[in-house]
Amino acid sequence: VFCECKNDEQLIKIFQSFKDIGSNVIGTRCSKNQYEILKNKFGEIIKYNEQGRVVTLIQKEIERIGEIAICTGGTGDIPVAEEAAETAEFYGSNVKKYYDIGIAGIHRLFDKIDEIKKANAIIVAAGMEGALGGIIAGLVDIPVIALPTSVGYGSSFKGLSALLTMLNSCAEGMSIVNIDNGYNAGYSACQINRLIERKNK
Repeated sequence: VFCECKNDEQLIKIFQSFKDIGSNVIGTRCSKNQYEILKNKFGEIIKYNEQGRVVTLIQKEIERIGEIAICTGGTGDIPVAEEAAETAEFYGSNVKKYYDIGIAGIHRLFDKIDEIKKANAIIVAAGMEGALGGIIAGLVDIPVIALPTSVGYGSSFKGLSALLTMLNSCAEGMSIVNIDNGYNAGYSACQINRLIERKNK
């Protein structure tokens, strides 16, 4: 559920409809005020990741498989990465986070790359010029989902610069989602993770 454009009545109605059929539900771009409204209605069953702005209502236990690595260039990219992480976990993937390993101090990436390579899929959230996605894709033989963020100074054009860098990368095996679209990155990585885990059974 994309919460940002919903009024309180619409949001409660949607979550209620999922609850009535015993289903789990995830909401993205959820404000703190919207979370409080949902919590007042549904109680402790509602959980909220304030940094990622993700709200969940969990009624059925989620069995998690495999591993997805989520990397960020800097701490400014973490909110978008958290949206991706919450999404991936909601849809049944284990997640490991490698935050603040960008190219401004590339030794931080090299210190973690062996661990990152153990994942079935990698999400790379980066703003500014967005180079981290291509660098990681050039170091691994694992599917990489590049997630441009709107972090950066004026000429980054609210993530457009990072998006174009990622789209124009010559690194193989990298797919790109839209600017700040952590949900799509997390969901796509889950699909890859599930296929690999199914094949390995």
